Amino acid sequence: MQFQLAQINIAKMLAPLDNPVMKDFVDNLDRINMLAESSKGFIWRLKDESENATAVRIFDDAVWKDIDSLHQFAYKSDHVEIFKRKKEWFERMPVMHMALWYVPEGHRPTVEEAVKRLVHIRQHGETQYAFSFKKHFAAER
Repeated sequence: MQFQLAQINIAKMLAPLDNPVMKDFVDNLDRINMLAESSKGFIWRLKDESENATAVRIFDDAVWKDIDSLHQFAYKSDHVEIFKRKKEWFERMPVMHMALWYVPEGHRPTVEEAVKRLVHIRQHGETQYAFSFKKHFAAER
């Protein structure tokens, strides 16, 4: 069986999307999402009617070919310029705010599945079930 990498990343905005504080974030959202979708290894992401996941008030998740593809997008593409500015738009999260896990090829994670992975990493730390870039695992074959 082949596996792909699922990812959840949450944030608490400092203000509603229509607030001037969020303007630069909103103005870059479509560009960064298009960059993700055109990046090597990108497979799928959760979207709402706006083609983003900003109306999804629980969590945002995506599927990537592998951890290297996600790492390349997150830290070595134009995404990093927005990532470095996150303090301008989002509260500091005192708990783990992201998790990675493997899904069978073709599987699209549900919001409920993503919530379970994030809760697990918060309660148990990084394991094969949910991990981060700091301590990642290979897919079980």
